[in-house]
Amino acid sequence: MLRFLTAGESHGPSLTVIVEGLPAGLAVSIEQVGDELARRRLGFGRGPRMRFERDEIRVLGGVRHGRTLGSPVSVEILNSEWPKWVDEMSVAPGEPTRRLTAPRPGHADLAGMQKYGFDDARDVLERASARETAARVVAGALAKQLLGVMGVEVLSHVVRIGAATSPDGVRPAPGQRDAVDASEVRCLDPRAADAMIAEIRAAAKVGDSLGGIAEVLAYGVPVGLGSYVHWDRKLDGLLAGALMSIQAVKAVEIGDGFAQAAQRGSVAHDAIVRDEGRRETGGYARRSDHAGGIEGGVSSGAPLIVRVAMKPLASLNRPVLETVDVATGASTVSFKERTDVTAVPAMGVVAEAMTALVLAREAQRKFGGDSVAEFVRNYEGYVDSLGLTVSGARVS
Repeated sequence: MLRFLTAGESHGPSLTVIVEGLPAGLAVSIEQVGDELARRRLGFGRGPRMRFERDEIRVLGGVRHGRTLGSPVSVEILNSEWPKWVDEMSVAPGEPTRRLTAPRPGHADLAGMQKYGFDDARDVLERASARETAARVVAGALAKQLLGVMGVEVLSHVVRIGAATSPDGVRPAPGQRDAVDASEVRCLDPRAADAMIAEIRAAAKVGDSLGGIAEVLAYGVPVGLGSYVHWDRKLDGLLAGALMSIQAVKAVEIGDGFAQAAQRGSVAHDAIVRDEGRRETGGYARRSDHAGGIEGGVSSGAPLIVRVAMKPLASLNRPVLETVDVATGASTVSFKERTDVTAVPAMGVVAEAMTALVLAREAQRKFGGDSVAEFVRNYEGYVDSLGLTVSGARVS
């Protein structure tokens, strides 16, 4: 089974990710992994750190001559700012130069300090930081390369920042990732992108922050990933859990989700029709995709559509949020840690990674295989079987 583990702190020497379960023989492009990390750093409204920070990566194991070995893949992401933090983040016994004792509202600071008995918020914020998502993007890049052997493409675009929204139904098609990334806010609609940039500038002027929504799309997902049999293997539940684990994400919507709650059943569902040209779906298609490509916890073969909502960042460039100094008990305002005005464009890239990891894991669960050749063979055999009716007679 495909799984991954990350380790490291925001200002530590590096982040590490170990990805286990990739089949042997998968072509791994380190350049592509680097490109994914570069996409995470960009976006209008990001702080100075994103503009000068360079993600240097080292593959420590699991890959030889550009192909996976079937063993765990270990990747290290070096931190270019580490020399400034050697003393503060030292692993040797000692004391920090300055304790952070005024936890920031909206962060894990106070709850983490209480959970683990810390008296310094840095012991919490270093791991709770969204810097950890760089390791997820690396894992997601590897998952995308596995999905690619089935022709699955995962991409995202921003549909909302603050009050500025993209028109309904404007979505990138397969192969349009670069067109999305060409936008400063990763929004495909130029007018909406301009409105989002104006929102960001207005918030930046007063030292505030903005949240928003990114939409993740997956094209070419085969029928049958996930399960209606077990509650903890439903594809929509797995996606929701993975996406909700992203820092600052507060809501996930599959397909038309909330809008369907106000609709009648006669218009909310996707009619099923025959389409002899759709080999990958057994010759069936949906007239619409209100369900977002998932029915009963199982992928339907329609495009996967998931929207991910991010709250405004809780670290502000104008510290005004009321808090309590845990050392003195006095009321104060939260300290300022270097921050962005918004990170919604980057969050979309992280959401792609988490979506790809869930899809790759479920594909591995269904098709198995110790090697890529075996994985592809099992996948192709399954797709061929979709051309049979439930009675065993071939449809076409």
